[in-house]
Amino acid sequence: MPRPFRAAIAVLTISVLAGVFGDGGARAAEGMWTFDNFPAAAVQARYGVTIDQAWLDKVRAASLRLTSGCSASIVSGEGLVLTNHHCVSDCVQELSTARNDLLKDGVLTADRREERACPGLQAQQLETMSEVTPRILAAVRDQSDDGFVRARAAAISAIESEACAGRTATHLCQVISLHQGGRYDLYVFRRYIDVRLVFAPEFQTAFFGGDPDNFNFPRYDLDVAFLRLYERGEPLATPQRLRWNPSPPREGEPVFIPGNPGASNRLMTGEQLRTLRDVALPQTLSQFSQLRGRLARFSAESPENARLAARELFGIENSLKVYDGQLQALAAPGFLEAKLAQDAALKARVAADPALSMRIGDPWAELAAIQADRERLNARYVLLEQRGGYGSQLFAFARTLVRGAMERERPSAARMSEFADPTLPQQARSVLGRRTVQRALEEAQLAFWLGKVRETLAAEADVTSALLGRETPEAVAARLSRSRLAEPSVRRALWTGGLAAVRASDDPLIRFVLATDPLARAARREYEVKVTGPSARAAEKIAAARFALFGDSIYPDASFSPRLSYGAVEGWSHAGERTGPFTTFGGLWDRATGQSPYQLAPRWLAARPRLNDATVFNLATSTDIVGGNSGSPLLNAKAEVIGAVFDGNIHSLAGAFAYDGALNRTVSASAAATTEALRVVYGQEALVAELLAE
Repeated sequence: MPRPFRAAIAVLTISVLAGVFGDGGARAAEGMWTFDNFPAAAVQARYGVTIDQAWLDKVRAASLRLTSGCSASIVSGEGLVLTNHHCVSDCVQELSTARNDLLKDGVLTADRREERACPGLQAQQLETMSEVTPRILAAVRDQSDDGFVRARAAAISAIESEACAGRTATHLCQVISLHQGGRYDLYVFRRYIDVRLVFAPEFQTAFFGGDPDNFNFPRYDLDVAFLRLYERGEPLATPQRLRWNPSPPREGEPVFIPGNPGASNRLMTGEQLRTLRDVALPQTLSQFSQLRGRLARFSAESPENARLAARELFGIENSLKVYDGQLQALAAPGFLEAKLAQDAALKARVAADPALSMRIGDPWAELAAIQADRERLNARYVLLEQRGGYGSQLFAFARTLVRGAMERERPSAARMSEFADPTLPQQARSVLGRRTVQRALEEAQLAFWLGKVRETLAAEADVTSALLGRETPEAVAARLSRSRLAEPSVRRALWTGGLAAVRASDDPLIRFVLATDPLARAARREYEVKVTGPSARAAEKIAAARFALFGDSIYPDASFSPRLSYGAVEGWSHAGERTGPFTTFGGLWDRATGQSPYQLAPRWLAARPRLNDATVFNLATSTDIVGGNSGSPLLNAKAEVIGAVFDGNIHSLAGAFAYDGALNRTVSASAAATTEALRVVYGQEALVAELLAE
């Protein structure tokens, strides 16, 4: 981690944390706001821009959530969708072959007949929001820790099932927990399951600079891609589109980002963050570092292995940088102490109000007491449940088939939440869709996972005996990777055949999951009873205290649900150095060395004389985002698309815990650069015409 980043994190003391954790008023352009509680008055006061309900409704209707974990937006009247290349790279790799490497060469389509479906990818569009807090709180009232998680899950399942009754094929109904359980909203999404790839640049163009430039600035990446929504075999009519504006962005102009930020922990207590710093993050970093080494070794064995592992290796390297940045933030001098002091200040304000104090109690002490169980159970829960299989697609298929068969034998409200009726169609599509399985990569991932289980949980004889018996991790992985679940017809027969078919199967992975899943379920159950449930209870009390003291002037933590952030086009200053907000095509040529990861694709070298060196390529903005916003549109005050969000600067990694308006920056690829590249580099005139059509 660069030394300036360590120094920058150290300044995140009480003055920075106060706006996030205590006083109820968002600082600067801070906050990932829900669409029904956007601080329009603050935007008007700061930037002189009026954001009315019509503006919000238009932007919400044109914004999408992708099941790849990203955001997107509708940018034409014929279902054209803007997102990032790295948000569709699984699709690109899935459509590739050993002879036609689309990750390497890019995806260009001459007409709509060439637009190919992305297996398993869905787009979700938020239609309505409504609060359901009273119903859920009533369901969990007087529940013990043992019953809390089940009672809440049952209430959520019932609400979702009622809301989506008769329309699960076209809609997703999801109860969203906001403010750590202080509020629950029902979000109803229209979902589109026929999503086709229209355009994607070469991987080396989308990720120019590779891991060294990741979470840094200046950047020179065309990390964009275009999809199209189809319905009944035809492009979807989308009058709710966002307009495309290829004009160069201006320094200082206000900007907005609708999207689905994945997760932040700004409302966690200091004691919870201490466990994250001392236990959870170090374990994750250790395992991911070792997996990166395993995948790098696998990639070095052959060019084909390198192709197969490219997407996984990219994801691991990106995650490593994120988690390391978060750990550095938590470990910075004064950071945790400032958070603990902020907890104490909020606790003191509660204590000063006898009625509020009697209602809230001392949830901070409750959360502190839970941390011992969280530390004790973390490794077992992560390895057996949360990251079971460590990326193996075959293992994911087997677990979904086994659990799906077992859970469907129960009433919807009594199932694991991911197999309740509202989400069951999505599970079916994920396991039945066409997916190419790379057995060599599968074997490497399974061997790594089983090796970490043996190494980390060696003292737990029940686990190692069940998963390995008397074999080595490599031997078990070799056997399991010969599973027939790579065949869609085999998966379909097991899914439709239900529990009887699953129990009768002789597939090695199905037999393995049947034998070992009770251990994973037990780890999940114990974690829910001793950590998740009581933590949620305590967090709800703290959320109630915040609402009582600050009302709706606070924003919730990110939860991969639709949000809207605002800010301006601006650079930043740190350690006496000024970083401007723009890079240009001219800077790209200076950055390119001809050696990986600063090697330009042949198309770009050929197009260089015809490209305008002054065109703004990437830009930095002060908008508050976290992971999950990848693919979000960058909008101007007229709700026009002027860029595609794809990254943040190095200081933004601390954004999981606090926002610093002086340093946190979002990085986007400009619409100006995208338009020029589509025309000059890729010859996609029809695509440009569609983007610019009135």
